[in-house]
Amino acid sequence: MLTIIIVGWAFKRPSDLINSLFAAALLILVWEPQQLLQAGFQLSFLVVLCIILIIPVLKKLGQNVLQSDPLLPDELRPRWQRILRLPTRFTLDLLLTSFAAWLGCIPLVAYYFHIITPVSAPANLITVPLCALVLVSNLISLLLAGWFPGGTALFNHAAWFLMECIRVTSHWFADWPAAYSYVSSPSLFTLGLYYLIVLTVLTGWIFKSNRRAWKIGALALLALFWCFQQCQQRAETRFTVLPLKGGHAVYLDAPGRKNDWLIDCGNTNAVQFIVKPFLRAHGVNHLNQLLLTHGDLRQVGGAKILADTFVVNHIVTSPIRFRSPTYRNILERLERTPEKWQQVARKDQLGPWTVLHPKSDDRFPQADDSSLVLLGNFQGTRILLLSDLGRPGQNALLERTPDLRADILVAGLPAENEPLNDALLDAIQPRVIIIADSEFPATRRASSKLRERLSKRNVPVIYTRSAGEVTFSLRQNHWELRTMSGGHFSSQARN
Repeated sequence: MLTIIIVGWAFKRPSDLINSLFAAALLILVWEPQQLLQAGFQLSFLVVLCIILIIPVLKKLGQNVLQSDPLLPDELRPRWQRILRLPTRFTLDLLLTSFAAWLGCIPLVAYYFHIITPVSAPANLITVPLCALVLVSNLISLLLAGWFPGGTALFNHAAWFLMECIRVTSHWFADWPAAYSYVSSPSLFTLGLYYLIVLTVLTGWIFKSNRRAWKIGALALLALFWCFQQCQQRAETRFTVLPLKGGHAVYLDAPGRKNDWLIDCGNTNAVQFIVKPFLRAHGVNHLNQLLLTHGDLRQVGGAKILADTFVVNHIVTSPIRFRSPTYRNILERLERTPEKWQQVARKDQLGPWTVLHPKSDDRFPQADDSSLVLLGNFQGTRILLLSDLGRPGQNALLERTPDLRADILVAGLPAENEPLNDALLDAIQPRVIIIADSEFPATRRASSKLRERLSKRNVPVIYTRSAGEVTFSLRQNHWELRTMSGGHFSSQARN
């Protein structure tokens, strides 16, 4: 854009910022059309467009605030007013420009990075001047490099010091209350409506007399449609099975954050590289409920990192004591905060979940057989979670529970034996089965024998090893399934 402005100036042609901006965008897209789909291109041009259109309105408001008596000569004004006039205007212009840029990037930053940063505008009051000083120091260092090595080293150190100041102040601003918040990705309709409202309202275009009523009415209808769409989405319950390379986690996103559940979390690597980005992409800043089914390291090894990353309000565990040192460390930490810890056993109720297994006095040789088994009913859809329940645990569950019917069945792979024996499947009568297996390690792959046995039933079976993440959208007596690999399935829930 700057090149186009300079060329226009060289040919003595009047320049227009918006024309120059779109001309620069057009040239870039002609040269490389795929730039249109890249975050950098969208952020750069939309933010600059918002700055160009919004800044005149904001500056006018700022001038009205700072405007003094025009009839009073400067000589009669207090000296402190004359001294502070220039730095005040500079600070205000910087703040308004930063605010306009922040308004221009809010939806795109939320879409690509799942975060909103209200602290950006005040932080830029310090960061932007420091960045300018860094560039000046680097330029001077470059100019002195050939004939004054001492000066080059001096300005290199100055640039390093200024960048360190940027880093420290950025961390300081990030520690402010409500400095940032993770949000779920907005839809394309939300993006378009946001920019339409911001640009038409703040520039005053919508209030101009030419067809003003029609413009305001159309914008109001779009806003009402967006509100209706948001209400529909918030009333929906989402249920996600996350494969975690040897383990798996289940995330329940119910209406209202207090009803959300994370069941297991995987090991430390799974939490760091899969679970944490997943939760942040869904706008999770505080985790209300975390349930650990059993002491398997592949299922709960990253619980400490998860609790350090997110504020976990309530943690639920089994009453069974497992031999895993990592799990014991988790329990020792929970003992220091008993108000956040709850142990549950068979017949206990946890919000929408009913605990079916184990009993508090059960003692199985294998840890998998003591996994917590949960049955939930969500808007008419019954979901049964078996974790890594082995053959002895399956038999105990079958003997103790007369009604195991469920629409959706989620099971992992026990260390010994196979999941889902035939008698258990006959009792559950699932409409769809999800087997949480993985490519590595090899012991966590569903065996050909298991695949063959399950294929004989007239039930869709989804293996996370090939399908990836599995998500259910639950509505009243209806559910819809989608997989990361593109699979899709829907059905009416059983009455």
